[in-house]
Parts: sequence; C-alpha cells; structure tokens
Amino acid sequence: MQNVMIVGAGKGGTAILKILKESEVLKVDAVIDRNPEAPGVLLAQAEGIKTGEDWYPFLTEPIDIIIEVTGSDTVFQEIRKAKNQKTVLIPGSVAFLVAKIMQEKEELIEKHKNESYQQELIFNASNDGMVVIDKDRKVILFNKRAQEIMGVKREQAIGKYVVEVIPTTRLPLILETRRIEANQEMVLDNDRKIITTRIPIIEENGTLIGAFAVFKDITEVVNLAEELTDLKEIQTMLQAIIHSSDDAISVVDETGRGILINPAYSRITGLTHDQIIGQPATADISEGESMHMKVLQTKRAVRGVPMRVGPNKREVIVNVAPIIVKGKLKGSVGVIHDMSEIKSLNRELNRARELIRKLEAKYTFEDIIGQSDEMMLAIEQAKLGAKTPATVLLRGESGTGKELFAHAIHNASDRKYNKFIRVNCAAISETLLESELFGYEEGAFSGAMRGGKRGFFEEANNGSIFLDEIGELPVNTQAKLLRVLQEKEIVRVGGTKPISINVRVIAATNVNLEKGIAKGSFREDLYYRLNRMPIHIPPLRKRKEEIPLLNERLIQKISQDYGRNVEGITSAALKQIMDYDWPGNVRELENILGRAIIFMQYNETLIDVQHLPELKNKKNTNESSVSHSNNSFVIDRSLSDLMDEYEGKIIKQTLIRLNGNKTLTAKMLGLSVRNLYYKLEKYNIEKNSMQ
Repeated sequence: MQNVMIVGAGKGGTAILKILKESEVLKVDAVIDRNPEAPGVLLAQAEGIKTGEDWYPFLTEPIDIIIEVTGSDTVFQEIRKAKNQKTVLIPGSVAFLVAKIMQEKEELIEKHKNESYQQELIFNASNDGMVVIDKDRKVILFNKRAQEIMGVKREQAIGKYVVEVIPTTRLPLILETRRIEANQEMVLDNDRKIITTRIPIIEENGTLIGAFAVFKDITEVVNLAEELTDLKEIQTMLQAIIHSSDDAISVVDETGRGILINPAYSRITGLTHDQIIGQPATADISEGESMHMKVLQTKRAVRGVPMRVGPNKREVIVNVAPIIVKGKLKGSVGVIHDMSEIKSLNRELNRARELIRKLEAKYTFEDIIGQSDEMMLAIEQAKLGAKTPATVLLRGESGTGKELFAHAIHNASDRKYNKFIRVNCAAISETLLESELFGYEEGAFSGAMRGGKRGFFEEANNGSIFLDEIGELPVNTQAKLLRVLQEKEIVRVGGTKPISINVRVIAATNVNLEKGIAKGSFREDLYYRLNRMPIHIPPLRKRKEEIPLLNERLIQKISQDYGRNVEGITSAALKQIMDYDWPGNVRELENILGRAIIFMQYNETLIDVQHLPELKNKKNTNESSVSHSNNSFVIDRSLSDLMDEYEGKIIKQTLIRLNGNKTLTAKMLGLSVRNLYYKLEKYNIEKNSMQ
C-alpha cells in the first residue's frame, strides 16, 4: 500500500480525500493546508489522519505520492524541488481527472453487470453446451445446456478447476497449444457422446486469456431428425456430426433408398458411396433383413439388432429410427456399431490386464536363489503357503528378499490373475494410513474426494495384499486390520456400512514382534492371526555359499540395466565379498555391485578389488581403534581425532582408486565437490601424497 499526502484541503482536496478513503491500494498519510479550518483538514482530523499547515516537514516521512490541489504553480514547483526523487508529484488537474474516473468506475461496474446478465441470458438460451475457462484453468462460464448435458450444476462448476468438473476435458491442452480443435467427438462420464469445438481466447495483442468449448449432444441426433421438416436440411445439419462419428450412420428416404452415409459406414461395411446412395436399403445386407425397410413399414424404432453387413460379412449391432415430419414418414436413420472392433478391443484389453497383473507381481519362485538348507526350507514353506488362503508372515532382516517371496507366493496361488497390492506401512504417515488401507466416504474429512475413494484392501479384492513393515503399524490401525482378518470385511473412514472383501494377506517384518507385544506396541491377538504361517528368511551371512550365484545373477541384471558389458568378478574381489558379513543382506550386495559397475572403465569386464569400497565387519573396525587388556580397552586419542583420521584415510583411498578424479570421488562419497576440496585441505591430502 502506498502513502499519499494531499496539499490543499479546499473543495478539490476534500473530494480527493473522500475518494481515496475507499481505496485499498492508497493510504492518505497527511492533509496540508494553511487554513486549519479548511474542510479537508477537518475531515482528515475526524478520520485520524495527520494534518498540518506546512508540507515541508512531512517530506521526511515515507511519502510515495503527493497530490497538489492548491492551484498555485509556485507551491507545485517548490514541492517538486524539495521532494524525494522516488516520490510521485501529481498536479491538482490530474488528481481531479483521476477522481472523476474513479467516480465513473461504479457506473461502469453497474453497466457491466447489466451486460453480463444479458450475455448470460443469451448463453443459457443456446441449445449448445458452453464452457469457458480462464488462463488458470478455472471455469468462469457454464451455461444451462452444459448443465443438462454434463449432469453437473452450475454452482458446482464455477470457480473449480475444469478437470474437476470434466476429468476427460482437453481445454487445458488448448491453453498450452493455442490451437483450435473443431468437431471432435468425446464421451462423457455419463456415457453421453458429444461433438465439441475447442477454441483458445486470445486478445489482439496476442495475450492468452482463456479457452472455451461449444458442444452438442449427438445422442439426440435421431430425435433431432424426427423434429426437422426437411430431409435435405437434416443432411446439411448432420453432415459435420456424422462424419466425425466412429459409428457407421446411414439415412434412407421414405422409399428406402440411400441418401446419406458417413466415412465410418464405408470403412465398416466395405461399400463405397456409389454402391449405397440411390440404391435400395438392402444393398448392404449380407445376412438378415433390412432394418431400414422394417422401420419404414412399422414406423417404429428398432434397437440392438445383430446383423452381418458388406461383402466381408462384418458383425454389427444396428439401431434404426423413423424420421417423421408433421405426422408423415420421411425416411429413417440407422446407426451401426462394429462388434468385431469391440471384440478385438476386448481381447486387447484382456491381454493388457494380464500384462498389468504380471507387472504388479513381477517375481516367481524361479527368481529366488537358494541352495542352503534354511533357504530351501523357506522356499518350500512359501510354495505350500501359496496353495492355501492362509495369512503368511514373512520374517527376516532388512534386505533378505521378503518382497520377492511375497511376489512369488501371489504368482503361485490361484489369485495370480487378480491384483497384487504392495503397501509399506512405515512409508505412509499415520494420519493417512487408515484412509489409504480402508478407503473413505465422501465428506469424511477436509479434502476428501467427491464420491469417496476405495482403499488398498478394496483394490486388492480377490487378489493379494502385501503389508510390508507390519511391525510399524499404529495400534489403532492394528485393531481395524484384525477385524479384516477375522470378519473379512472393511468399513471405510467416515462410513458405517461394512464392505465384504476376499483378500489374501501377506505380511512382512524385520522387527521382533514378540518384543513389541511385551512393550505394548503390537496387539497380541493380531500377532496370532498373522503368525498362522510364519516363514523365516535367513540372512545372507548364514548362507554365504549362495553369494557366487547371487553375484552372477545381480551382475547380469545391473550390467543390462546400466548398458555395460561386465561379465563377472575376480577371485580376489569374490574373497573380499565372501569375508564380509553383509548386515544389509542381498540389498546391500546389490548396492555394492552396482556402485562398482558405475565406476568401472568401459573396457573393464571383471569387477576387481579396487572397484569395491572398503568392506569391514563391525568387530574388526572396533578392534582397529582400541587396544584390549584384561577384558578392558584403552583409547589413546580422542574420538574426534580418531574420526578425522578415519575420514581422511577413506577420502585418500577413494581418490587413489579413482585416479585423482575429484568429481567422481565426491559423488562416490556422497559429498559436494566444494566440501571435498575443503576436506582435502583439512587433512592435507596433496596430489603428490597419492602417487
């Protein structure tokens, strides 16, 4: 808001003061006049505005605009010389002009309201639906016909983002491309087909201010044909509409001879324009009777009649309606739906669904590498569990492959063609977890979607749901999960009606649930429900004999993902890997191999020791920094010094291994390049010392 000082409080100054009082962007800070009884001074005092007889002292205050209304050129020039360069000086004549403009503002607003009302009457009188959005993609006009076609009230549309009102709309794309889309077919959520034209709204100077769509409901084409009085007018008016339709449309006159077809008709039947126009309605029939002729005889519409048309005997479904004008039969209109295309699309859809299901649960038992007795036992238990609907609890340390087992169990079960939903209980906030798992009803909480939302359990109906990190589940959500397992039904958040579900639950945890029960953080009754079929997956350190085979499989996978040609690992590097205890299990092994492949030269095909980071087991690391004596240990330096020494050693070794490349070294160690240079200087690591 800008501060204003008015110099001159007579009739003109008073008028300006009254106008500026209503402004939301200008604030009158002071009113000046040599006459302390001037009307503008008295009004300012009543409004709590500072007044004075001399304007000069007020120049020290932060004044943005000075309005000089004294009419004295001398005063104007004096103020002009004394004011701050950033302060705007407005002469009285300009001020009066601004005042007059602002007074006319209200009149213009009122006039605009009247014009808007008239425009709205025109828009609502139109038989076409109209939707207008502004440049922010919000609906600013939604006429009466649009309400009827969309099934959405104007009050629910105005001010909303257009995709909230019409999810399949292309109007936002029109804002981006600034291109006109004319006579485009579109299917609404209420299954109505419309023909729409979308146009960007651009001012003369090229400024984009919005976009609008004008559309017509073509499901009413047959009704429209019955009401029109001239068949030739029907042909003219429907030409643009029927030519844009994917369904075949044909029109015959009262004698049953063809007078109009669209391109889709030729595509579906295989018959040309000349073979139909002027020919009997039976010209396209290969099997069955002509529905056009039947309608002309009975004057009644027929719908959903299966037929075969054209030389290729295409399977179609036919709808035909009579055209009656003033009680007289003038012809009929037929719409042909191609069933072969629908069947083909259904086959494609089924194949896509199968692919999606395979993508949802990607792994099978063939992907699990296991040779040790413990691993083979876990695999056999999982295969047995896959054949039953029982709840399975996968237990094991982080990175052992619990999700791999969950995928395999689902794909080996009779639910493999249904959904496999994965939920990480620790990754979703406690406030959202319940609504994500069980869904919610409309209005259940602020921001809830209109119509509510299905939860993960409903999405997984007839399939499987994998609840990873089940030990992190909040206690209140545990109670709801117990009800799902016991009653096989869920209740949405904000709902009261139970919904039956048929879901196979596969849970996994890397924490000790028994300790959770003892601490009260995990329900004992839920534990017994989940622990019906526990499967323990052994850590990698207890099955090191599988590491060579794991290495081979992981190197092949990572090399393919990264576009590299790494064939294997040297015996020295394999020994270093075999000597490590792998607290992060298979996930850590994959991380180490991936990191090694990233920093290998493109001509190298084997992972060697220098490609691997330093792998030390925890007990060895502890022994290196302390000395033991009589079951006690002595540290001869401070912890800070030991940490600095170790950090400097790691940086130096990495820099040597990467041939002094500081950018790669920083990336390898998770540092910024600037931070690396600081540490090189701190630990006095010079290039000469690396040679």
